[in-house]
Amino acid sequence: MIPMPLARIAEITSGALSGMTDPRAVVRGPVVIDSRAVEPGSLFVAIKGARVDGHDFADQAMAAGAVAVLATRPLAAPSVVVADPVRALADLARAVAGALPSATVIGLTGSAGKTTTKDLLARLTGRMGPSIAPAGNFNNEIGHPLTVLRAEHETRFLVLEMGARHAGHIADLVRIAPPRIGVVLNVGTAHLGVFGGKQAIAAAKGELVEGLPADGVAVLNADDPLVREMAGRTRARVTLFGQAEDAAVRAEGVTVDERGRASFMLRTPSGAAHVALRLHGAHAVENALAAAATAYELGLPLTTIADELSQAEPRSRWRMEVTDRADGVTVINDAYNANPDSMRAAFEALAVLGKGRRRFAVIASLRELGEESEALNEGVGRTAGAAGLSGLIVAGPDAEPVLRGAAAGAAESAARGGPGEPPIAHVPDAEAAGALLAEWLRPGDAVLVKGPRAMDLQRTAELVLGRVTK
Repeated sequence: MIPMPLARIAEITSGALSGMTDPRAVVRGPVVIDSRAVEPGSLFVAIKGARVDGHDFADQAMAAGAVAVLATRPLAAPSVVVADPVRALADLARAVAGALPSATVIGLTGSAGKTTTKDLLARLTGRMGPSIAPAGNFNNEIGHPLTVLRAEHETRFLVLEMGARHAGHIADLVRIAPPRIGVVLNVGTAHLGVFGGKQAIAAAKGELVEGLPADGVAVLNADDPLVREMAGRTRARVTLFGQAEDAAVRAEGVTVDERGRASFMLRTPSGAAHVALRLHGAHAVENALAAAATAYELGLPLTTIADELSQAEPRSRWRMEVTDRADGVTVINDAYNANPDSMRAAFEALAVLGKGRRRFAVIASLRELGEESEALNEGVGRTAGAAGLSGLIVAGPDAEPVLRGAAAGAAESAARGGPGEPPIAHVPDAEAAGALLAEWLRPGDAVLVKGPRAMDLQRTAELVLGRVTK
């Protein structure tokens, strides 16, 4: 963080210094909401949640070296007392972003692929200067300002992932650190129940391009009609990426190897270069193109873009992590989160990685799909049932539509001459799924683990890999 005295922090956040707090004491960062992450010079933000109250950890934060606590009530520890710590975080981040006139802010949104694209962009911008990007998926009203507050005077690029749970959320994030470049990946079915339809999701995602300046750039997916339409909602110049012929930055001749890694010719207005991704899944091409188009707009040479994309390894946990056990079992851990679109992509990857082998999957009922939940979950089941599996496990509650769809998909596949109908099991949780997989798996098999974040199915993958005890 840019060094800042407590008096200035109180002024920015409309807060008051409590007790004998020294107004000249300087916060040098980081700003954190977890007392375990405190370092000397930190500002600890005490947020009261449903189960934990950050104020209870103020003493622990001070003992670890925090300069003060951003709190909602007076404490024995040095503190800045504010009415709303989340709003105060946003105000503080806005002030820091405004003090970085030489930094280029890049905003990124989409229904799927944000984190992978963010990781690729962070790698590319890192070739041009000091860059800040979110840890994991810090993309909401708390994680977003925390990321901005990591910036220093030397920072040249801020890569900011932006999520939305309601209309207006992205607009709020844009006001904290106004982007010069806005990247929109896709409009899918994630949070469909919250928004009520894909058009509403598109309206929310489009808040990013609406907030761009006239001299900015909107980087839009030419292959997604709802994203392409956003060109009419921005003052900024538009550049398209994708596999469409009119995309300025596009992939030609895409092929996928036996490990599910895509290769293609990266075509730009200034030439072409070959890219061989180390990321698993054909859907990674879209993420790579978005990152490439953004880096191209920033002036990074094409050969450097292609080299960096070809060298990039997965950075964020539980997103298409592919691990081989000593006995040849391949585990695809894509359990960070799931929606109908990413489920289809994951099963496509399993088909490639598990070709000629026995294939298994562990999935769960998807959440936040609203009135279409039953139909969409039945569709997920059909996808799984028709995937030529040797066994399917559905974990957790509300599994009936998935199970029904899986049975129907397997029967339809068998009727078309596909493999016989696989065993389909319903288990209560991630641990039970891991135990059943241990009985089913034999050397050389392949297994996909994917579900909504609330199911903690990454634990199933870890159990299968022997990394945790039952």
